[in-house]
Amino acid sequence: MSTAEPTWRKSSRSSSNGGACVEVADNLAGRVLVRDSKDQQGPLLAFGPEAWRAFVGDLARRP
Repeated sequence: MSTAEPTWRKSSRSSSNGGACVEVADNLAGRVLVRDSKDQQGPLLAFGPEAWRAFVGDLARRP
């Protein structure tokens, strides 16, 4: 079992004006975590690496 702590980074699409922002931690083996940057102690989403790549890839193809 890993004891690594998530290393959070803010989305490159986030602005500094307090809008809807997400943070991603992709330094953990076998999972990618996503949370609301304004509620860092709140719930988070967990994705497998393949699902995360598919999700981000789909977003990149959208106009």
